[in-house]
Amino acid sequence: MVSKASARFSKVAPRKARVIVNLVRGRDVGEAILLLQFTKKGAASVIRQLLDSAIANARQVGADPDALYVSRASVDKAANKFTRRWRPRAMGRATRITKGVSHIAIELDKR
Repeated sequence: MVSKASARFSKVAPRKARVIVNLVRGRDVGEAILLLQFTKKGAASVIRQLLDSAIANARQVGADPDALYVSRASVDKAANKFTRRWRPRAMGRATRITKGVSHIAIELDKR
């Protein structure tokens, strides 16, 4: 493991972020950046910033960014503690609206 970066409590639904993370996992860093740059999904910009952060962390260690690849990438569901909204239901009841919040982690390694 050369470097890693994580974004906690990102306002992206985990199901939508996993689609983008699955595109990037296992690819070279340059190829992953180009793929994220031209992907028309909302989660792509969040994961692109996270990948740039992981590359910057690798440079701090002294690794060559051209020799790196995305060795591990994961998305987990985060606690929905920020938005407290309610939707009216039948018979005077209410249910909570759950917004998508996720933890995203990326690890880079040398080939």
